[in-house]
Amino acid sequence: MYIRRVATRNKTTGKRYFTHRVVRTERVANKVRQFTLLNLGRHFAVAQEDWPSLCPRIEEILTGQAGLLSLKPELEELAQRYAAQLLLRQSHSVESGQAQRSRSTGPFFIEVDADSLEQLRPRSVGVEHAGLSVMRELGFIEHLQALGFNRAQCAAAIGNVIGRMAAPGSELATWGWLKNESALGEILDFDFEGISLMRLYRASDLLLRHQAKIETFIFERVCSLFALECTVTLYDLTNTYFEGALKGNPKVARGHSKEKRSESVLLTLGLVLDASGFVRRSQVFAGNAVEARTLEAMLQGLQAPRGALVVMDRGIATEHNLTWLRAQGYRYLVVSRERTRQFDPLQAIEITAAGGQCIRLHKVLSPDAQEVRLYCHSPGREQKETAIVARLTQRFEQGLAKLCEGLAKPRGEKRLVKITERIGRLKEKCRGIGQHYRIEYQTEASGKKLKALTWTKEPVPGTLMSDPGVYCLRSNETSWTPEQLWRTYVTLTDLESVFRSLKSELGLRPIFHHKEARSDGHLFISVLAYQFVQVIRSRLADRGIHDSWHSLRKILRVQRRVTSSFNTRAGRTLNVRKASLPELDLAPLYAALSLDPNPGGTKKLIV
Repeated sequence: MYIRRVATRNKTTGKRYFTHRVVRTERVANKVRQFTLLNLGRHFAVAQEDWPSLCPRIEEILTGQAGLLSLKPELEELAQRYAAQLLLRQSHSVESGQAQRSRSTGPFFIEVDADSLEQLRPRSVGVEHAGLSVMRELGFIEHLQALGFNRAQCAAAIGNVIGRMAAPGSELATWGWLKNESALGEILDFDFEGISLMRLYRASDLLLRHQAKIETFIFERVCSLFALECTVTLYDLTNTYFEGALKGNPKVARGHSKEKRSESVLLTLGLVLDASGFVRRSQVFAGNAVEARTLEAMLQGLQAPRGALVVMDRGIATEHNLTWLRAQGYRYLVVSRERTRQFDPLQAIEITAAGGQCIRLHKVLSPDAQEVRLYCHSPGREQKETAIVARLTQRFEQGLAKLCEGLAKPRGEKRLVKITERIGRLKEKCRGIGQHYRIEYQTEASGKKLKALTWTKEPVPGTLMSDPGVYCLRSNETSWTPEQLWRTYVTLTDLESVFRSLKSELGLRPIFHHKEARSDGHLFISVLAYQFVQVIRSRLADRGIHDSWHSLRKILRVQRRVTSSFNTRAGRTLNVRKASLPELDLAPLYAALSLDPNPGGTKKLIV
């Protein structure tokens, strides 16, 4: 075995170039012939003086020998990599003077020394197997090819997305995972160990360039596979923060962080989903974007059927947006921005929620009969809001009591102006609790200093304090029953779980990129990863498996592809590359997804 530099020509341009190959010389029919074992490509960067030490080390690895000579770390890494590729791509018996194939479908028997067993290069394969199967089912790879992606670009794009599914993190983290931990390259027949980090970045750029076409294609395929009716559209936003100083991204800005990260700059991600949780459209907005002003940009050109129902949260449900939805022929179901709670328990009906909780609903038709208000009472929400009110009330009254203590002290603050300022700040801290208190001031004759401070608690009707657990939904779908309206609104909570999945399970945050396109690409990769995860979870849900992706990923990641090396009685070495048997909790997942329990198949090489 040795390395040969071969001159060749491009058939199209006629340009001459050189490639490098690992070859073996063999005698066949009284003639000496060279057989190419592995093509190293045009950019083989090892110095020629190191070639004689590299090839023997490859043979040592394949025969299960320890390194007799100390190699440079970069040469040892290459030797391990090329030995692994030879096992995968030259899966046959290499005999002295002749290559004999051993690809029969029947049993393969050979006598080996069990004590000589060595196991090499364990690589995760479960998430890769499931993710790649979904991509093939949707026709995602073929779509990338149709968009002009070449083989290396397709592989890098797939690596970016599946890396986000399996080991959420930055593109740099994905690069390390592809090189050192994953068997994705084996399944794809692509050498991720030789890929550069820049290749992943450029694949991210390409994906972002074709974002609209890719999102439309995937959603249409999902609708076809799952027979979805595109009648409900859910819309909401979240934001993600950055690490480091950013100067090259005009969208980055300080805004209201969903994670309470006031020290970090942000980007905002908007998602339009259908009722089944699949993404119809995504878009990145500035970190300080006003939620209410993003709706038109997201829904224009969406090609949702006329009369489709749009479900969204309070922050987006402005009068302007509702007027625009009516003008576009959309129906809507939103959380009302009204602060007054008008729940009438005597006119309410009762329904049972999924968890067995009793929900009371009171439907009120507007005077012009164009809208309905649905006042809802939830015992769970009442318990939570009652606890909040109690905590804030205690904080407010303790603050007032502290001011009274100051009035009783000789050097305590007594100036009316300062006391009223402190009460104002206290009201701000206690979020609306102050409106329920009537505070009376007893001043000295001058009117500038306080002698006493008293207060009376007087709950305002129709508020959080007087009617805990009540919220209001608003819709122009007047024909639906209260139960239909409420159960449709509950689907908005699925969107919240989507954002949690993106943030906690698929590496949405933080972002480390400095360029706008790279930041947007990072978010789009997370959205793509979510789409394929959602397909997997939907398939499993049809079979009664409802685990979170976090739990599913833990089960899938246990399976490994491993090379087992044995010494044979004939003095040669048998190398077998195969996946470990699925664990007890993995087997049902593969069965539900109709996946081969031995991803990558079995490779055998006798040296």
